Amino acid sequence: MSTIILNHFLTCISYYLGTHQSGHNSGVIHAGIYYKPGSLKAKLCVDGLHLSYKYLDENHIPYKKCGKLIVAVSQEEIPRLKDLYERGLQNNVPNLEIVSKERIKSFEPYCEGLMAIWSPETGIVDWAQVTRSYGENFAKLGGDIHSKFQVVKFQKSAEGNDYPVMVFSDKGECIRSKWVLTCGGLHSDRLAEMSGARRDPRIIPIRGEYLLLRPEKCHLIRGNIYPVPDPRFPFLGVHFTPRMDGSVWLGPNAILAFKREGYTWSDFDMKDFIDSIRYRGFQKLAIKFAGFGAGEMIRSVFTGLQVKELRKFIPQVTAADIQRGPAGVRAQAMDQDGNLVDDFIFDSGSGELKGRILHCRNAPSPGATSSLAIAKMIVEKVANEFSLGKTV
Repeated sequence: MSTIILNHFLTCISYYLGTHQSGHNSGVIHAGIYYKPGSLKAKLCVDGLHLSYKYLDENHIPYKKCGKLIVAVSQEEIPRLKDLYERGLQNNVPNLEIVSKERIKSFEPYCEGLMAIWSPETGIVDWAQVTRSYGENFAKLGGDIHSKFQVVKFQKSAEGNDYPVMVFSDKGECIRSKWVLTCGGLHSDRLAEMSGARRDPRIIPIRGEYLLLRPEKCHLIRGNIYPVPDPRFPFLGVHFTPRMDGSVWLGPNAILAFKREGYTWSDFDMKDFIDSIRYRGFQKLAIKFAGFGAGEMIRSVFTGLQVKELRKFIPQVTAADIQRGPAGVRAQAMDQDGNLVDDFIFDSGSGELKGRILHCRNAPSPGATSSLAIAKMIVEKVANEFSLGKTV
């Protein structure tokens, strides 16, 4: 990123770096297998994979390239698995292989399956640590980081000066800037609305709850073990994810969070809850996937019901081997028709701030893996939007 971007852009970060989405994700460095060939999402993930490993090496951040198996456990899943493999090849995912039932055991001795995709470049890292490293490098290059700065208003200064955009916090603090770029995650739609942008797409907070494999059973898992995606449902399904600390996460599920940072059932915010359930898009999605949603909520309450799915891959796992784990909340952008928005959405608002502010309203998963590639794309977008000239 150029000096002009670093020196003149305001970065308003609510709370502390990595406290929310970046510190509550699975920790996986994804390889880019799942996404539609030729799509921006696929390109950014594969580019982000390479950029991430380069950054981690240069900044001495520990990671493990433990690989991933996507495992077909029934005959009907094998055609979908092969299609997924072809998709990965078209996306230029490095070193993919189709492996037989026998070779699955060479990667995961306790895993059962008929056929699998092996992705050796998939890895794991602590993305909260990476986020803090991004912040440290940003500060070293001249940027200022303001944590615990909850933005409540954008306003253009009546005075003619070099920093006409005023950003106000809930505590009455004001920071001036030449231009503003927002990447607000769970609050990206509300930040956009503060500058006169439309209400759509809406952010619907989706909580993903993980289970933990008890420490004495963590030896059963070496790398990531994922299911073959079921095209009938909007989310991936349960999987096994090793962590940098040696633990193994199981899941997640996908249920509506009652608060935008609602990591438990008891986290409730009336404004956030009403905002979600009154939205036409969410109502349409809830009706369409009523059975799926009800099942996810039941499994959230009765965790033992997830064991049946887990045992399809690792039969040695029992209900006694699992316990409740952490949760994350996805900033799921949704349109009025109930479609999950799977692309980047930028908005410049309206009125007096137009031309001075740019909102990134949606950065679809896998945002962490793709983060450096996304940053390069956003720099170009910002340069064009604000006519800043050459920036990279």
